Amino acid sequence: MSGTVKKRKLKFNYWYERLTGLFVAAIMASSLAVFEGYWWPESFNIAYFSLICGAIIHLFIPVGRSTIKLALAFMSALLITIRFARFDSSIALSDNNPTEEWLLRLLDFAVQLHPFIWIGMALLFGQLVFSAWAVTRPRVFGLIGMALIMLTVTDSFTPIWLWDNVALVVCFALLWLVADHLSQLQRRHPDSWSHLMEYPFQLIAPTVIVLSALMIAGMNMPSLAPMLQDPYTLWKNARGESVEVFLGEKAVFNDPAPSPSGNASSGYSRDDSVLGGGFDFDHSTMMTVTTTHRSYWRGETKGLYTGQGWDYYEEKYINSISAEEVAYGGELEENVDRSLAETIMVDQMVTMVREDRYPVLFSAAPVSIVHQVGTEEQQFPSRLLDWLPDTWEVRLPLGDDRAYPQTYSVTSEVTVLDEEGLRQTNAKVAGGSLHEQYVQLPESLPQRVRDLAAEITAEAATDYDKAKLLESHLRLNYSYNNKPDLSKLPEDSGDFVDGFLFELQEGYCDYFSTAMAVMARSVGLPTRWVKGFTPGVLPMDAYLPELSQGLPEDEVMNPDGAGTYTVRNSDAHSWVEIYFEGYGWIPFEATAGFSFPYSTPEGAAPLEPSVPDQTEENGQTTAEEETQTSSTGSLIGTIAGFAVLLLALAVWAYMKREKLRMYLKRLERRTHSANERVVLDMNRLLRKCVKHGMAREEHETLREAIFRWSGSYKWLKDDLSAALLDFERAKYSGSQLTHDEADQFSTRIRQIMLQLK
Repeated sequence: MSGTVKKRKLKFNYWYERLTGLFVAAIMASSLAVFEGYWWPESFNIAYFSLICGAIIHLFIPVGRSTIKLALAFMSALLITIRFARFDSSIALSDNNPTEEWLLRLLDFAVQLHPFIWIGMALLFGQLVFSAWAVTRPRVFGLIGMALIMLTVTDSFTPIWLWDNVALVVCFALLWLVADHLSQLQRRHPDSWSHLMEYPFQLIAPTVIVLSALMIAGMNMPSLAPMLQDPYTLWKNARGESVEVFLGEKAVFNDPAPSPSGNASSGYSRDDSVLGGGFDFDHSTMMTVTTTHRSYWRGETKGLYTGQGWDYYEEKYINSISAEEVAYGGELEENVDRSLAETIMVDQMVTMVREDRYPVLFSAAPVSIVHQVGTEEQQFPSRLLDWLPDTWEVRLPLGDDRAYPQTYSVTSEVTVLDEEGLRQTNAKVAGGSLHEQYVQLPESLPQRVRDLAAEITAEAATDYDKAKLLESHLRLNYSYNNKPDLSKLPEDSGDFVDGFLFELQEGYCDYFSTAMAVMARSVGLPTRWVKGFTPGVLPMDAYLPELSQGLPEDEVMNPDGAGTYTVRNSDAHSWVEIYFEGYGWIPFEATAGFSFPYSTPEGAAPLEPSVPDQTEENGQTTAEEETQTSSTGSLIGTIAGFAVLLLALAVWAYMKREKLRMYLKRLERRTHSANERVVLDMNRLLRKCVKHGMAREEHETLREAIFRWSGSYKWLKDDLSAALLDFERAKYSGSQLTHDEADQFSTRIRQIMLQLK
């Protein structure tokens, strides 16, 4: 009899066990918003559909069939990844060896599953584990509490708006607790449960009404600046420190006039009349660009330097700016002489992610053909597009209420950089008035700015050498900092460039590019200021940047940088262009830590970017590392999200740690060659050295830096010297190390790092 009762209770409880999977999936899906701006749309699609499949598996597969559930979860993750991830096979089939080519294509296909497949598998596995674990009320509260902490912390300390997600989690939590209460009632008081089941509508209707009202009220609550401050903010304010508050797109500040000295967020600026201040990196996705060649995505051109910033040309120059109507598929004319230049055609398909309005289309420069703007169902009228051949802009109509095009396709005819040819021509625009406007400078420009430019370019034999000397001077003598110390500026500082060159000596792209433009103009080089975006990242660059380091040039699989780039607001950038007779406008990159992706003549060696390998002068990190470092604060929610998703694996991984260590060791041997492992280990050591004040100066080779460090850390001299020899052998000798030698190198590196602690 007791066995029958036990079976009946288990049977009664099945509905609650299966609903648990739905609640876990809903809470995990709501928590995924912490990755906004860091995941691609494909990643979110894979994540959401994986959770839906996991909930369905848990709902319909009988309780206890873990093996079947795991198998179905793996198949679901694979199919969902195939459906939503971008696949681009570069292996063509032929009749020579079809079997081998099919195997290579299968391997290529498997490689492209990374990293998307792991997102789906991790979420499905985590959902199954949490669904089996959260069977008691304390565990339910624990899971809900972790989700709410993760969301509220991310909402408080990042620009991501998560109040709606918090409301959803609270709603799902209340539904879960109601289901748990009914399950408890069913088990403990089966007679009362049977009586309630005779009136299901009376039981369900009040619950649905109350929870719906709470959810609607929560998600539509007006957003205002906080009237009461949290303890952390009160503590920081008591110490005289400020805490940045992110209110999201719906929020309204109590003070509608923010301080001009405050920090803005990175992104494409609309008003450049007053430059300066600092900014916080905004890593939200702005657009994706599918291109046949890596490039900067050029936006607007400005030419009038006022002493405080940039504006469009004065009225006396307006007549020289002409506009032409764009015809889809027609070739655009340009008022630029490029008769001496070699050019390449670059095709681009731009897909906007943000819904902001911009005055121009972004592309490699200059645009040659506009194929399509907008979707086939909602195409932008070409007659409303203007091509400005003087400024290389495809402009959208001002004051038009149409939304910015969701997608557009263009072809650009990009100038190939020919340094030898540029040294044999002059930097001069035909026509006196045109040349005059591109060398315009305000009368208030301090003389010491002109003197510095003349001093830097004194030894230049050609105009191109003058430009390169100015570019190199800025890159090597000034530090990148997205929040420069404005207290260094005197109160009577009148000129933006003068303050940067002689007082601040640090800043971001607007500082560097404006300084180069002004100094170039002061020595007679026709220059204009350009803003837009750096290339962004390819999927593999974003997830595995270390795989592209230390490889020989002949192993580079994508020399043109073709692919689909994710461009974020943090990629917004400015640079300069200088006009050379017969070559047109040539871009120059003066910002420390950045490198323009020039196209070089066929057969010529690729340009070596003059950027520091590890650190900027005085221990400042490079621009890319600065971007990554600055994102640490914004990644609090992201780290918490990973912690929640991987918590279910922690105990199992600890119990199997020895087997996992051996497996990872074997996997590393198969993934990287011994030489590549040595290069990666050395990079890890260099990062560790930087944290301990062992900065590598920008003019130093690695050998010089290690010899200098050995003078201060004498007990490390022998180990550092031995590691340097092994590293140089692995990277430069051309000989292939064995995996045993790589293991010995890894052991030596670990010993050095332990001594640095």
